[in-house]
Amino acid sequence: MEDLSMKRSWQSRDWSRLIKLFRGLTFYERFEQAIILTLIALIMLVTVIATIHLIGAVWHLVVDVGIDPINQTIFQAIFGAIFTVIIALEFKHSLLVVLAQHENVIRVRTIVLIALLAIARKFILLDLRDVTAMELFALSAAVLALGIVYWLVREQDARVARDAREQAHLEDNPAARC
Repeated sequence: MEDLSMKRSWQSRDWSRLIKLFRGLTFYERFEQAIILTLIALIMLVTVIATIHLIGAVWHLVVDVGIDPINQTIFQAIFGAIFTVIIALEFKHSLLVVLAQHENVIRVRTIVLIALLAIARKFILLDLRDVTAMELFALSAAVLALGIVYWLVREQDARVARDAREQAHLEDNPAARC
């Protein structure tokens, strides 16, 4: 009984927080937040379906087929499905951050991270017998380019955060300006 009342109080707090969030927004900001909430719900649905599919595939392999540790194709398929779930979770998380921090855009760093995860998934699924050297080179170049962009964006975010901390320290401590 006590657990039910705690659950209801959390739900009412979440709803009241959501209502407070929407009250202070313009019409367009409300529209954006509603779209983000819809995307989060859709991604959650896709993640649940992908996870159920993954469970079914692993169950089938264990019970019916038996996992053959030598069969690379089976492991590629399973790890590809796992990466699909991880990519969906990362995407959902990035939308939750946008929603919680009242930002208007998804950060470039998050998009680059999701792209890196997608390419890593592609590398796992590659059959090296069927891929050309040019395709492998192109994927490798894409990973290198995305890695460089991720590093640059992360460094810029770190600089901005450091400058903000230093500015706050100077405002709180006037004697430090001298």
